Amino acid sequence: MQKCFKIQMIFLILFIWAGFTLTGCDQITRRLDPEKETNPQSEEVRAVSVVTVDTQKVTLTTELPGRTSPFRMAEIRPQVNGLILKRLFTEGANVTAGQVLYQIDPAPFQAALDNAQAALARAQANLVATRLRAQRYKELLADNAVSRQNYDDAAAALTQVEADIAAWKATVKSARINLEYTRITAPISGRIGRSNVTEGAIVTAYQPLPLATIQQLDPIFVDVPQSTIELLRMKDRRDHAAKENLNQVKIVMEDGTAYPHDGALQFSDVTVDPTTGSVIIRAVFPNPGDILLPGMFVRAQITEGVDEHAILIPQQGVSRDAKGNPFALVVDENNRAAFRGLVLDRAIGDQWLITSGITPGEKLIVEGLLMLRPGMAVTATPFDALKSREGPDASSPKKRDKGAL
Repeated sequence: MQKCFKIQMIFLILFIWAGFTLTGCDQITRRLDPEKETNPQSEEVRAVSVVTVDTQKVTLTTELPGRTSPFRMAEIRPQVNGLILKRLFTEGANVTAGQVLYQIDPAPFQAALDNAQAALARAQANLVATRLRAQRYKELLADNAVSRQNYDDAAAALTQVEADIAAWKATVKSARINLEYTRITAPISGRIGRSNVTEGAIVTAYQPLPLATIQQLDPIFVDVPQSTIELLRMKDRRDHAAKENLNQVKIVMEDGTAYPHDGALQFSDVTVDPTTGSVIIRAVFPNPGDILLPGMFVRAQITEGVDEHAILIPQQGVSRDAKGNPFALVVDENNRAAFRGLVLDRAIGDQWLITSGITPGEKLIVEGLLMLRPGMAVTATPFDALKSREGPDASSPKKRDKGAL
């Protein structure tokens, strides 16, 4: 029994020794022939799809949030005290300049006008007699028939009557103006809002609460706040870009739809808000049909210029390292994957605008990036974007392959 056990142990020891011997021989062989391990025939070649990088003409835009504001706005306030007799407009309707909106009780103002006109007529009647008296005294004074004092009194009376007539004319004019103010009219054309008073309300001249507000909505303003840093960058881009349609502005509405009419930059505010560090950029848009209403949130796309030699690459060909830095892989002259660090400017659709990192003519890898490393051998075929979209997974959101360094 013990003899059999010893024989088994001897065979086990011999087996282990043979394994170590074979391992050592293999390592020696690798040291003597290192090309055997890196034989190109045994290296895996990865299939990838590429796009050839090229320059193209691109319109550069900046998208910023903004809000609409009326082109003109007028708060309607009374200019005389009185009782509102009528409201002569429909709330929310369009009104035209000069249209009567409210009627204040005109009776006391009509009475004041009548009184002033009567006083003016009385003064004008006295003028005739006073002028004749002064003329006669002047003739008699030449013949020494009246004293100088009598003539001076007659001349002074004439001057006083003429002054009274001028004063009453001014009073009549003022009374007529106040009477006209009882008809409150629209100073501008536009959309009128709700009325803050009803018939029977007592109003005072220039009261704090407006009776109603009129807003002109066509055209309409879009006010866009922009930080001073971005404003300086945008001015720099506009200075160096081709100056085509630099004042053109487009907007996207709250529901994501594009507004059908283009606008134009009107001005940039000259004062920076110290609390936010931003300035207001104002654009004006046509607004037929009053599609845009004051206070609506929109996103304004401001044209910066045109880059004649822009480099755009598909977003699916851009990956990021552990620090978040963007990079891409290209096919070098040896048909191997090569690393390219990127500087991104902005996203334009499903592409990235590249500032630096890739030069025109290089072949950017956009498919086959999974587990691909720089230096790996690849075989490149042109990327067919249409075929990629029409593939079996086209109905589901496509996930971008990301390589890692």
